[in-house]
Amino acid sequence: MAKRPPAPQSVYRRQLAPRLKALREAIPGMTLTAVAEAVEITQGSLSRIETGQRGTSPVLVKALLDHYGVTDPEVREDLLDLVRADNAQRNSWWRKYSALMAPTQYSGYVALESSATSLHSYEAQLIPGLLQTADYARAVISAMRVDLDGKSVEDLVEVRMRRQDLLEADEPPKLWAVIDEAAFRRLRGTREILEGQLRHLLEMSRRPNIVVQILPFGIGLHPAGYGSFIHMAFPSPAPAVVWVENLTKSVCLEAAEDVERYDEVFDHLRARALGPPETRTRITEMIKEFSPSDREA
Repeated sequence: MAKRPPAPQSVYRRQLAPRLKALREAIPGMTLTAVAEAVEITQGSLSRIETGQRGTSPVLVKALLDHYGVTDPEVREDLLDLVRADNAQRNSWWRKYSALMAPTQYSGYVALESSATSLHSYEAQLIPGLLQTADYARAVISAMRVDLDGKSVEDLVEVRMRRQDLLEADEPPKLWAVIDEAAFRRLRGTREILEGQLRHLLEMSRRPNIVVQILPFGIGLHPAGYGSFIHMAFPSPAPAVVWVENLTKSVCLEAAEDVERYDEVFDHLRARALGPPETRTRITEMIKEFSPSDREA
C-alpha cells in the first residue's frame, strides 16, 4: 500500500525549521548526532524538526538555543513565538474535524489558508470555497462526496463556512479568483440556491480585498487546462506554495520552480478573463435569468 504523502507544514513551522538548522550548521562540528545526544532526543526527531516534518515545543527549542549559545533575547523570543504559533495552529478550530478531513489532507490546506496574505485561485468547475453560500456548498459536497452520510456532509459545510471567517479579519488576505465559465454553467439546484449563490458572489466581488473574474468559453484553450489550483503567499520569509487537489489526495507544491510556473499561468488567466466590472455585469445578467422580474442587483 502506498504511503500517504506528508502533511503540509504550517507557515510558522516552515519559517522555524530552516532557522534552527542554520543555527546548528553555523557552529563547526555541531552534528545532528551531537546535538541530539546533548538535548536528549533522537537524531531522527531532530532531523524532522529541522526539515519541518515535525513540530516541537518551547522547552526543546530553549534547550537547543542554550546549546547553540544563542543569548540575544529578541532572537530567542522570535523563534519561540514561531513555536507557539505552530502549536496554536495545530490546536485550531478545525482539529475536531481532522478525521473527516484526513483523506485529502484538507486540514493541511485550511492551516495554510488561514495564514496566507494572498490567495490566487483558479477554479475550473466550482465557485471557490471562500465565496460559496452554505446551500451551494451543501449541494457541491453532497454531489462530490457520495461516500459521506448526512452528518458528515453538514460537518464539511460548517468547515467551509468557518473558513470564510478569515475574510472578515482586521487584515484579511487578498483573494483573487478566476472562475471558469463552466462553473456557472454547471450550477444546478433550486432557483433559490442558484440565485443566492450568484448574489453572494456579486456582493463579495465588491469588497476591496476580493477580485473576481470570469474566464469565458470564448477564449478557447488556455494554460490551466490541467485543472484547478490555488497559489498561496505568506508573510516573509516564508515562500509561497501551490495547492492542487484531486479525488483521493492533495498535493502541496513548494519547489520554487513549480510555484513560479503556476504563478505565470495565473497571470495568463487573469489577463484573458473578463475584467472585474465586466464580470459583475455578467453575473447580474445571470441573476436576471433566474429572476427576470427582479430589479437589477
